[in-house]
Amino acid sequence: MKEKVLRVNWVVFLMAITCVASLGFGASLTGPEPPDLIPRQVLFGNPVRENPILSPEGSRLCYLAPSKEGVMNIWVRTVGKDDDSQVTCDSDQGIEKCYWAPGGQHILYLQDSDGDENDHVYCVDLNSRNIRDLTPFQGVKAVNLIMTAEDLLVGLNLRNRQLFDIYRVNIDTGEMVLDTKNPGDVVYMLGREWIADTQGVIRAVKAMDLKTGGTILRVRDRENSPWRELKRWPMGALFDGYITGFSENGRSLFVTSSDESDKTRLVEMDVASGEVLRTVAQDQRCDIIAEVIITHPESGFIQAYETDFMKPEWHVLDNSIAADFAKLKAYRKGHFSILSRNQSDTKWTVGYLTDNGPRFFYLFDRPSGQIQFLFSDKPELEKYQLARMKPVIITARDGLELVSYLTRPVGIKDESTPLILFVHGGPTAKDTWGYDPIVQMLANRGYSVLQVNFRGSVGFGKEFQTAGNLAMGIGAMQHDLTDAVLWAVKQGYADPDKVGIFGGSYGGYATLAGLTFTPQLYACGAEICGPSNLKTFMEAIPPYWGPMKAMLMKIFGDPENDPEYNRNISPFYHVDHIRVPLLIGQGANDPRCKIGESDQIVAAMREKKLPVTYIVYADEGHGFVRPENLIDFYGRLDVFFGRNLGGRFEPFHEIPGSSAEVR
Repeated sequence: MKEKVLRVNWVVFLMAITCVASLGFGASLTGPEPPDLIPRQVLFGNPVRENPILSPEGSRLCYLAPSKEGVMNIWVRTVGKDDDSQVTCDSDQGIEKCYWAPGGQHILYLQDSDGDENDHVYCVDLNSRNIRDLTPFQGVKAVNLIMTAEDLLVGLNLRNRQLFDIYRVNIDTGEMVLDTKNPGDVVYMLGREWIADTQGVIRAVKAMDLKTGGTILRVRDRENSPWRELKRWPMGALFDGYITGFSENGRSLFVTSSDESDKTRLVEMDVASGEVLRTVAQDQRCDIIAEVIITHPESGFIQAYETDFMKPEWHVLDNSIAADFAKLKAYRKGHFSILSRNQSDTKWTVGYLTDNGPRFFYLFDRPSGQIQFLFSDKPELEKYQLARMKPVIITARDGLELVSYLTRPVGIKDESTPLILFVHGGPTAKDTWGYDPIVQMLANRGYSVLQVNFRGSVGFGKEFQTAGNLAMGIGAMQHDLTDAVLWAVKQGYADPDKVGIFGGSYGGYATLAGLTFTPQLYACGAEICGPSNLKTFMEAIPPYWGPMKAMLMKIFGDPENDPEYNRNISPFYHVDHIRVPLLIGQGANDPRCKIGESDQIVAAMREKKLPVTYIVYADEGHGFVRPENLIDFYGRLDVFFGRNLGGRFEPFHEIPGSSAEVR
């Protein structure tokens, strides 16, 4: 249940909000009046602009912004000029990410069809403005994009829907050839399984032991050389074996490993022998994640890495960028990230993340040290008071410490308020510090919001992660959530009679489990795309999840072959315990948690005349992307919590263009 469900795709709505309702906070405020109600269109609409990416030569930027019809598209501008031009013409779900191709004359982007997750790679020719589908295969998913100096490498499950081979695509002509065949055990998880060296040759791969769920690292010396096993890890830390790249000479590679450590480290490994040459990055508190490691664009040298125990922070290894990082850190509040670098590495685009405001983007000229403001993604947010997200440690009943985040309404001091327990998906995912529109909406309405990294969450070491195995529903993973609510009540943050639970994907399952297995704890619940019957969920997983079933069963158990276990942990069989209202949102095209998971628990509740509201979105998958649907669902959620927990809310109104169907 990979975390996607609550991802926000933003849109700008220019209509003024002239009517809002305040039904009280559910807690008496001392001091100033409650802050202005933040309109849902401001929170869940598209940005004005976001994610500026430098062209290879550094003279242009591409970024995402809405068309005049309000759909996210790709725009291009010359650095230092106001000659912005829209270069795509999507009129449906919008574009979420884009990339410059080598040479600077093409831009690539990924897009699926109505949430089916079968992404295609599209190519925009900036000279002709023609747009070509480089992977025009029905029912095929594109993953693992690697840009080389001359072409594109991409993983496709074209030959076998369960397995992704690597194809080499000529961006100019669209010609495609099979580059590297999947031997049968390279399983798509994060899309970083295949790695090319600095010459653009696939020379390393992260495979899976299909019987045990362990990780296998294989390498080859050159393109036509046989593969050989370099290293093997038992199932445990899910981040073992991820490769950030090869050294410049190709004789070593940088790979994540938890050998001789509970926490995943980044090590340099000899390609010939598998010997660990040195530890490059480590943190005794948390794992090192491959996605937040910065390498030199030409040499592959590790320059800096990010750790994220309670809040993200940078650690610089390369003195040549140390002054740059120090300057950017001191420039403004928030945590910065490098979004792009030009080929000569003289210009960077940088984004700043905070917990209580929009994201700000800058162009950084390294030789001069000049930092030029480009834009913020949501300037309207600056008109409102946003809440701060506070990292806290909660101790579970067995003594395990849970890194969590508490967001309290602006103006609240010592008073208790209604509480929303907001549960992340996965379960092998994590909550992190930073701006979240859902959290801000709830805090603005008068709720304290609690997010808990329960056992089974990733990023805190393999012991913490594997402590969640076989602990769903009536086990310790759910107990952690219960203990967190009781902590919030004991600390005086939460009114024990006004606690709601909400989440998507695994968080949706946890919501259903909370309402069925600890019904006395919650006054209401809401969920998106949550499994209700683990057996039917596992039977309907996407084809490319099939090879990792051994791993999934070690985490979830074996509900397909153990009926008693499945009955014990599946909320579907315990709906008669539900005592409070439930709101369910579901994408009709969800490939991970099929619509049947929601259909069956809704039917079971209605048979017992239990209160459930069910909303289906015809053009969505595992979570909601189209802004019209986001604003529609969170409008319903806003009113739902207001009526059941006593917070204030903005009145709900129909959203033109939403595919919402009340069933």
